[in-house]
Amino acid sequence: MTIGLLKEPAHETRVSLLAEAVATLTKKGITVLTETGAGERAFCSDADYVKAGATVKSRAEVLQSAELLLTIHQPDPGEISGLSGKILIGVYQPLFNTDQMKTWAVGGLTSFSLDMLPRTTRAQAMDVLSSQANIAGYKAVLTAANAYGRYFPMFMTAAGSIAPAKMLILGAGVAGLQAIATSRRLGAVVEVFDTRPAVKEEVMSLGAKFIEVEGAADASKAGGYAVEQSEDFMQRQKAKIAESAAKADIIITTAQIPGRKAPILITEEMINAMRNGSVIIDLAAATGGNTPLTKNNETVVHHGVTIIGNSSLQSTMPSDASKLYGKNVLNFLHLIITKEAALQLNWDDDLVKGSCITHEGQIIHERLK
Repeated sequence: MTIGLLKEPAHETRVSLLAEAVATLTKKGITVLTETGAGERAFCSDADYVKAGATVKSRAEVLQSAELLLTIHQPDPGEISGLSGKILIGVYQPLFNTDQMKTWAVGGLTSFSLDMLPRTTRAQAMDVLSSQANIAGYKAVLTAANAYGRYFPMFMTAAGSIAPAKMLILGAGVAGLQAIATSRRLGAVVEVFDTRPAVKEEVMSLGAKFIEVEGAADASKAGGYAVEQSEDFMQRQKAKIAESAAKADIIITTAQIPGRKAPILITEEMINAMRNGSVIIDLAAATGGNTPLTKNNETVVHHGVTIIGNSSLQSTMPSDASKLYGKNVLNFLHLIITKEAALQLNWDDDLVKGSCITHEGQIIHERLK
């Protein structure tokens, strides 16, 4: 079995496997080919990979020789035609890239997108969305603290008292919960909104206030994502959020719906009501954002409010993000590679089948069909 580790595009600092993860594979008799410079932006040198038992080669050689290719982002479209019969594993957002998935199917690729893994207890060890969202939630608070022109904690000094920052977090998934914990450590007063009443206890255990809106649609089977709500609920939700947003110095938004544009939770009217110097960190920027003014990978200032759109904050911590991502990948590889280092795609395994997008010339994932 030969696995190829590819270098990510220029905007991505992470890598699918660090040297320590590569060593786990090579000790099992698996041949690992690493593209030159694959881990340099994650502080993992070619020498580190060689020490772990990998062979460093050019991108063309890795693409040609490896049976299974690891790349977080999609390969260049021009490379797809030469990859017939190979296996790709990464995070490809197939619900947003259906045309690309059709091209892959026609090209004879077998692809596994780890963001499509069923959200079950057994899948937690390979849940790349959670491991990366944890980092994003942490960095969202630090990014906000850096952009906010005032203190987070309350200070009582001889020169006078400073009131603590008021923070509103929309969405209490993995990113939201980590944002709560981090902002509380920094001394902010935190309010949290989520359509799932079940997360109230977790929110309160971290020292935040939970904002409740009655009549939310059941999101228990949505795998931690938001679900579409009734018009009546959305009106009441909007009123509650507007009330909290007007008092907030910092808002962190995390709400996304799989395969759809992110819901608008903070309207322009709400932003206009926020005080000058306030900050919004929008983690849903890649799918449109939770405000109408969000621009992905850009900072917008509107009426004195700074709106930072960034869905890739995990890439600002490339070493730890790559370490956690790599562990997720290793756990998934255990499902499709035998102890004898041979490939075995077990279609009776719900995790293998549930994450496979294309195989044998067609799209096989039920949601994409």
